[in-house]
Amino acid sequence: MAERTTQFIGQSGPFLDALERASRAAALDRPVLVIGERGTGKELVAERLHRLSPRWDQPLVIMNCAALPETLIEAELFGHEAGAFTGATKARQGRFEEADGGTLFLDELGTLSMAAQDRLLRAVEYGEITRIGSSRPLRVDVRIVAATNEHLPDKVARHEFRADLLDRLSFEVVTLPPLRARPDDIMVLAEHFGRRMAAEIGWKRWPGFGRHAIEQLDGHSWPGNVRELRNVVERAVYRWDGEGPVDSIELDPFASPHRPRSVPRGEMPAAAESSEPTPAEPEPSDFKSAVHGYERRLLTRALAANRYNQRTAAQALGLTYDQLRHALRRHDLIGTTP
Repeated sequence: MAERTTQFIGQSGPFLDALERASRAAALDRPVLVIGERGTGKELVAERLHRLSPRWDQPLVIMNCAALPETLIEAELFGHEAGAFTGATKARQGRFEEADGGTLFLDELGTLSMAAQDRLLRAVEYGEITRIGSSRPLRVDVRIVAATNEHLPDKVARHEFRADLLDRLSFEVVTLPPLRARPDDIMVLAEHFGRRMAAEIGWKRWPGFGRHAIEQLDGHSWPGNVRELRNVVERAVYRWDGEGPVDSIELDPFASPHRPRSVPRGEMPAAAESSEPTPAEPEPSDFKSAVHGYERRLLTRALAANRYNQRTAAQALGLTYDQLRHALRRHDLIGTTP
């Protein structure tokens, strides 16, 4: 944990203000919502909130709400009894029970389904959870820290997030500034990551950065924030074979004349297209059948082009995941595999 804590490095006003707000909120047994772009350190702030709280010696349980299929989110949060659903061969604690007495950090909060939000609201309001497949509520003592890179009031306005749940979780809101809003910290952080990487690979001393590298580091917009800066600096240090200051920076590791060709959304990659001619299908004579056939072809092509990943296929077609699932059921394509 000490290594992660050292990454809180910076001297800019917006950064120090956010850190101070988190430190003051840590002592209060209230929910905190951490807002920030990817790579700004939201999980580190959650750890700080826990370590500085009276719950510091109790569990800190971390759950990324976007990392699990929607069908498993509720079971992961609240646990399940044996036989509650297919594959549930034995009872299992959920994250709330694991975090009892401590802190539960819900990352990517904005991805929770409305059903999961309903159950989360009850847990936050009453301190009770019910395992899937059980009718017996369990008392839990958990402090919630949640994080998102979305503006949740906008989701509330679109009826994609519960207003009452947002009210419950936003006792305090800590908004982390992106790296572009703290330009004075770029080289401070770069020096820190550079020194640490140099020590890791056995350099006897840290030579610093050359003028060209400094210009590149200062001039970049850092859409991936501190995480991106760390990757860029560590990559530059370990690749550097010259003498003197590190002066070669590669901002985009994917830049290559040999990189794969991008495939437009909804189209099949050339490699996926069969070289064998396919017999022409007779065109249906009525409008409804023609539309049905066209929609089915679109769905099958999108699935193949996205390696049968339904979430990315939905994005390629401009659909929500639920809309895609509904369309697949309508065309009897659920469970389609290569």
